[in-house]
Amino acid sequence: MMQAFGALAFSTAALAETSSDNVLSIEVEGRALTLYKEDEASVGTRTNTPIDETPQSVQVITQELIEDQAANEVTDLFRSMSGVSYFNYGIIKMRGFEQESQVLYDGVKGDPFRTFTIPQLFNIEEVQTLKGPTGALYGAGEAGGVINYVTKKPTYEQENTIELAAGNKDFLSGSVESSGPANEDGTQRYRVGVYTSSEDSYRNNVEEDNEIIDLGYAWDLSDDSTLTLQYTHFYQLGERVRGVPIDSDGNFLTDSSWNSNEPDDYQEFESDIFQANLEHSINDWLDSNFTFRYYETEETQKYHQSRALTDTDSDGVNDAVTRQYRDQTRIYKGFDLASYFVADLGEHTIVTGADYHFASEDELFYYSGTTDGTSSTPSALSLTDPSYDDDISAYDMSLNRDRSTDLNQIGIYVQDQWRATDKINLVTGARLDYIQEDVVDNDDGSDNASYDDIGYSARIGATYNMSSQFKPYTSFSTGLTPQSASDQLSSEDGSLFDPEENQQFEVGARTYLANNKLNLNMALFHIVKNNVLTEDPDDDDYNVAIGEIRSQGFELDILADITPRWVANISYTYTDLEVKDDDDALRVLSNSPYNQLGLWTRYEFPSIDSSIAFGMDYVSEQTDRDENTIKPYTIYDLSWQTRWQDWKFQANIKNLFDKEYAIAGFTTESGAIVGERRRIYLKASYDF
Repeated sequence: MMQAFGALAFSTAALAETSSDNVLSIEVEGRALTLYKEDEASVGTRTNTPIDETPQSVQVITQELIEDQAANEVTDLFRSMSGVSYFNYGIIKMRGFEQESQVLYDGVKGDPFRTFTIPQLFNIEEVQTLKGPTGALYGAGEAGGVINYVTKKPTYEQENTIELAAGNKDFLSGSVESSGPANEDGTQRYRVGVYTSSEDSYRNNVEEDNEIIDLGYAWDLSDDSTLTLQYTHFYQLGERVRGVPIDSDGNFLTDSSWNSNEPDDYQEFESDIFQANLEHSINDWLDSNFTFRYYETEETQKYHQSRALTDTDSDGVNDAVTRQYRDQTRIYKGFDLASYFVADLGEHTIVTGADYHFASEDELFYYSGTTDGTSSTPSALSLTDPSYDDDISAYDMSLNRDRSTDLNQIGIYVQDQWRATDKINLVTGARLDYIQEDVVDNDDGSDNASYDDIGYSARIGATYNMSSQFKPYTSFSTGLTPQSASDQLSSEDGSLFDPEENQQFEVGARTYLANNKLNLNMALFHIVKNNVLTEDPDDDDYNVAIGEIRSQGFELDILADITPRWVANISYTYTDLEVKDDDDALRVLSNSPYNQLGLWTRYEFPSIDSSIAFGMDYVSEQTDRDENTIKPYTIYDLSWQTRWQDWKFQANIKNLFDKEYAIAGFTTESGAIVGERRRIYLKASYDF
């Protein structure tokens, strides 16, 4: 975190001697560009490439912005991530497409949080996004893009921080972080981080506890080699919370604190992640990078799911919901091996690599029915006067599924970054992937399935350094999303469906105006996904791969120095989504706002070493899967920071005006996901 509050910061590359008049020129960077902008990112090319030379939209959320917004989990950052919107739980939408598993850690697959747990940020240094198909680099994935979490590593300089925080709804948290050299010359370094928190909610029967342990050790084996070992443990005990029923106009049918869960319902999540990375410089033009990542995750869910609205007193008004009780355990295991070589050949930088991704899931799912209302099944729950007194131990439980899934993916790729002229940079890349998935029905074997395929992805793009103020780019990229093995069973003649294919054309520009006080990043994109499975028009018992989804839109990210002390970070997104020949169109179109606008602006008071910040998050109207309206909303946040000696004090108010709103929706029965009401956080941290 930067501690100086000067009016301007000077780039380390600011001094350049001109050849014509031998006069030193100074390039001035505005305050916003030093606080909230990262000049380089690896997510777009696997090398530390200037973002201005990456021909695809790249956005980086810096540690300063994460801390300013008091972001504990990634959903707290969506206002500052153009093209990204909330879908449900840990699933987001990027450029209109659901991104369930397109997550990287330090450029490698292996997401421990899965579908129903939201990624935590305690051990994250920065969040990078690469938007649009990324198949040429990272293989099979969704069309919208990928998020890369850059984890905190051991540092050469000693850094020690203790932090305590409190807030309303009984929020309490504490953390300790220590990082620095482990020997005199700093060739060995360590990191230790411990975090714990607990809190209640505005929703009935909802509490949450978090524990995180993050360890790291880096060892310079020689002047040319560094080995970094990391271990992270996550534990969360909370609830799988569904929504509040709404009508077709998006009005809540009861108080937004209503919840279908009983007091003893819970969701427990525990994960252990091991990662090892070896960086080695082979000679002065060839470097190598090897990463091994392994994780084990267990997720247990015991919760009541709303199933249908019902009229218990026959007055024509739905006043309760029937419920289903679900007891689910999912065990995930995965490991990844990733290696690549970077050859610096003058005008060409060649990256070649191969990776292997394995992921397994064991799912055991029991449920208790929803219809008879006897003591052996969940009772209906009133919308207006809920009584949480069911005896869960008396439920009759039935097996829904007992299933194991194994996914194997092997990929090889090559990329060329070519400095064609002093102003033009070209990037080309191609990748070949082999994908295999097996599903085993451990109950009776009736749903066993197996699938394998080969897919190709490519990218070509160019950046043009027209001037120091205007730097346009363009690119064409492709990717693929394999059909699941279970979906292959819906083929009428038994033939395999081809993977979904996606392609994007993007043009954009990065501009630096008003003496570098205004940075505008603009992108126009057009994405088409083909081979989407849809109901066979000749036989609705089967599917055919004829569906198509088209997404196009505009993104604008602004960093501005309004005055020497006043900076702003603004992100705007317009997304137009269209579905053709797909009987699941309502799901695809759900939770897809046309317009999103996020603002974070900060004003500094150097004389008292303090700053005040203000945030806004606007999301336009959406629909759920039943075409019920999710109303537009605007939320405001406020923050204050001050420093005194080695202390930093911070206060954040989220949802400043305590607005009641829904951020997304499922179905009429499951309801809309309720946004958090006003939350106040007070934090004190001490560096020692």
